Amino acid sequence: MSSNNDQIAQAERRFGVRFPEDYRHFLATEGSMARFVPPADDFLMINGVSELIAVNEAGDFPARFPGSVVIGGDGSREMLTYDFRQEPPPLVLLDVSAQDWSSAIHQAASFSALLE
Repeated sequence: MSSNNDQIAQAERRFGVRFPEDYRHFLATEGSMARFVPPADDFLMINGVSELIAVNEAGDFPARFPGSVVIGGDGSREMLTYDFRQEPPPLVLLDVSAQDWSSAIHQAASFSALLE
């Protein structure tokens, strides 16, 4: 098993989830990204697998948003987050100052759709 695959498995165990296959593939191949994406050319940053645990613990996201796994953001206040309370888990945007799920903005149904 490659180092990336080991890290992916470790993160999945830590969060008690299995990441969607398209996101697992991204982590195993590209690993991370920071770029402007269409259609509005919004800035999008996807954290590398080695950063996932630290990012989620630093923001206390598991306590404020049970079932969440933050995978990236806009480099400012909005965090790109999987909502594992649902199957399949959609991607949502959460403001870093939000206290609970009520302020989540549904973004994309899948990781692949986000990058199209």
